[in-house]
Amino acid sequence: MSSRWFLTIFVWVFGVVFSWVSLSEAITSKCSSVEDKPVKVEAWMSKQYEKSLRQIRSEFSAMGNTRVTLWVYPTKNPSKIVAIGSCVPAYIGRHMLRKAIEYSGGVSSLVHQGFFSSNWIGIGTSLFAESSFRPVTKDQLTKLMDTSLDTKKFQATYRQLTMQQKKIKAFGLLLDNPKLLENP
Repeated sequence: MSSRWFLTIFVWVFGVVFSWVSLSEAITSKCSSVEDKPVKVEAWMSKQYEKSLRQIRSEFSAMGNTRVTLWVYPTKNPSKIVAIGSCVPAYIGRHMLRKAIEYSGGVSSLVHQGFFSSNWIGIGTSLFAESSFRPVTKDQLTKLMDTSLDTKKFQATYRQLTMQQKKIKAFGLLLDNPKLLENP
């Protein structure tokens, strides 16, 4: 019985350590150039744009070095949640934020980069739990979209805006955030 207990604890600890190391490495790894590894963009669009997807895809692809996939959202409007990976250049990130504002009705929240690939952008996404993203104000969004920010400053600003709360409200209580990741 004790060897089974030891094995269970060992596997659990190994899994936690492996996940932490993989996540830390994914967040802080050197980024490949977008010519070598293009940015994958996935956007959920309102039904009203269903007939214009080809034209909209070309607008999303205008910055180059992207692979764009668009889906029609099953209800009237997709969420206003955006995720921008840690290896996305500032000019592509700003362009996608402008497109999110134009086609998703705005941007209300940004997702912490530890939950997705470093070369991925999600627009209008409903893939993440509330504890994985943070609301963003129009002023904060304007600051993030400032064209004077180079990629390093853009990414630092994004990470600052997506810092997770250590405690969240759940079931009428204030609990530890089960999705809490530390920023690099």
